[in-house]
Amino acid sequence: MILTISSISALLFAQVPVDSLVANSVEAVSRTELAKFHAFLASEPHVAGSSGDARVIEKIAKTFVDFGLEVEIDRLELLLPRPTESLLEIVDAEFPQSPDQTIAPRRGILPLAITEPNLAVDPQTAHPDLNLGWNAWSGSGDVESSVVYVNYGTREDFAQLKLLGVETKGKVALARYGGNFRGYKAKFAQDAGCAALVIFTDPIDAGSGKGTVWPAGGGWANDACIQRGSLLTLPYPGDPGTPGRKSVPGIVRAPTEELLPKIPVQPIGYAAAREIFARMKGEVAPSAWIGGLPCEYRLTSDAANASEADAGVRLHLKIDQERVVQSTANVIGRLQGATIPEEFVVVGCHHDAWCFGAADPLAGTICLMESARDFGLLAKNGQRSDRTIIFAAWGAEEFGIFGSTEWVEGMERELGARCVAYINLDMAAMGLKPGFSASPWLHGELLRAAAAVPAPDGDGTALDLLPRVEGDSSARAIGELGGGSDHVAFWCRALVPSVSISSHGSAGNSYHSNYDTVAWYQATVGGDYRAAELVTRLTNAFVARMSDARVSGFDAERTIALLHARVMSAARKAQEARLPFGALESLALRVEKLGTLATSCDEAVFAASDAHALSARTRDGLRECRNAFKASGGLAGRPWFSNLYAATDRFTGYGTSVLPEVSEAIEDREAERLARATQRLQDAVSRLESALVALRASVDPLDRQ
Repeated sequence: MILTISSISALLFAQVPVDSLVANSVEAVSRTELAKFHAFLASEPHVAGSSGDARVIEKIAKTFVDFGLEVEIDRLELLLPRPTESLLEIVDAEFPQSPDQTIAPRRGILPLAITEPNLAVDPQTAHPDLNLGWNAWSGSGDVESSVVYVNYGTREDFAQLKLLGVETKGKVALARYGGNFRGYKAKFAQDAGCAALVIFTDPIDAGSGKGTVWPAGGGWANDACIQRGSLLTLPYPGDPGTPGRKSVPGIVRAPTEELLPKIPVQPIGYAAAREIFARMKGEVAPSAWIGGLPCEYRLTSDAANASEADAGVRLHLKIDQERVVQSTANVIGRLQGATIPEEFVVVGCHHDAWCFGAADPLAGTICLMESARDFGLLAKNGQRSDRTIIFAAWGAEEFGIFGSTEWVEGMERELGARCVAYINLDMAAMGLKPGFSASPWLHGELLRAAAAVPAPDGDGTALDLLPRVEGDSSARAIGELGGGSDHVAFWCRALVPSVSISSHGSAGNSYHSNYDTVAWYQATVGGDYRAAELVTRLTNAFVARMSDARVSGFDAERTIALLHARVMSAARKAQEARLPFGALESLALRVEKLGTLATSCDEAVFAASDAHALSARTRDGLRECRNAFKASGGLAGRPWFSNLYAATDRFTGYGTSVLPEVSEAIEDREAERLARATQRLQDAVSRLESALVALRASVDPLDRQ
């Protein structure tokens, strides 16, 4: 979803000067240091819970100490899976005749590759600790069956198969990556009665259909490249057995086996997928389901009414995974604030990876490290921020956003009271096209930070490079925050205003594969580390502003404008679904009337901050504004989530559900539920209105005397 900057916010934006901490933190960024961090963090595979993971944790902790930070290694005991056996093969595969036609076709077993071959041009790919391609949290099992192609494996795809009369029960589903989180592919396949799932990267999505592949002159996925990844689709992130509680040694875990995937799942590259498709004999798939492989995409492996001798491909899939409690850690580095140390900003990125992780996560982790170095150096030189800055390298994100979630669950009250912003940098530096996704609360400060950062080519600022809104060249687009990374617990549970900072545009993809190495990154994104420099500068500028005692970190006018737009959109959708929508229209009118108060609050806060640090009373008022959308008891049906403004999309995992209780009631066409959700949203707006009135009073000139 795309949000824009309004003319009023633009005027306020133009009035705010860039102070010396912002300028100095931007200037301090070193590409040489970024390259060094990349080399030592990506020197070995470091999947969460492994010995490589333990060494990375110690490296980060020691480096934070060298920067002058107060360091805590936050030890975690987490339930994590490990593969013990994986096998995928075509059974009774028909092999072609000999070239001279003297030997007839034969049948037998064709093993399919479940790991990538070593590359002579990249010695890291021969590392002994590299693992096979696997999907964490797969069910264990031994399955042999015919195949059904399910496109991206979305809810809509399975619904279309049902309409077409295609049988899925007992079959091995073949799905391509994309369209939704891989865990939902497994969930929907299991719900459709499939016995197993095989997921492949399609060349049209991330491989040869996009451009030249790695290492043959480009950075796109070659036909052996395998995307690993988690399959968890629990109604909460974090350790499956400890929802709402921090996972510490000795904790009693809740039973969750019934919520975990039961069918075996195996990821493959598109060379292996082609071997399967080439032997399928069923009906051709709909045109929208056809990808980039040079073969027919068919819905089923065997043709209708085919004899046993003419049956199509069958797959034999055997997966065994163990699930055991393993140790990892978050590394927390604190730089104490000078004047209001009780308030803090958190900058975070996970440190664990499926393999080397040069892109994911380290293209963001190195920016985190450099930002910590920069602010540590400034503090040593006498320029310390007003608020405390916390630099957090999270553990076990790849298994289900574990480390950050456990940390938030362990200090939720403190975060709600004292944390003014969270900045996420996951896989951030992937090109020279910057972009933001953020809570509406933070839009103004985010754009001000972008204006303080020079463009990489020296022409203008990073603000000029942000995506523009169609039809308004002066407006910049900012996305909504959804799921998929370490911001989820901060924003969707603790209501900490959050932002994801990134820069993309490189032509390539080695996502979650053995080829995600420094060699791939430098050849594809750039060995000059300009992308990482840009992301770190944007991060530093924003952190410098948010850690300043004069900065509120709550854009009231923008929040009201966007809230009005969201409520109006919900009212239209309710009307289209033939549900009662009058209460939503009334709420939208009420929100619209708050615009004048919101603008007055912003102007008063800016005027006060221009003269001195914001008072404790004003900061309390800002906290109440930030927490107005806190849902008592959590969201209906999803109690772990507590933000009435935003939650992760319940069917894709990566997307955003804005006004989730209202939106989901409309999607499910439940009028009574919609009425309850609308009332809860009305109550949140009442809390926000009261908080805005108190905030405006706290900065009134007469009140300050």
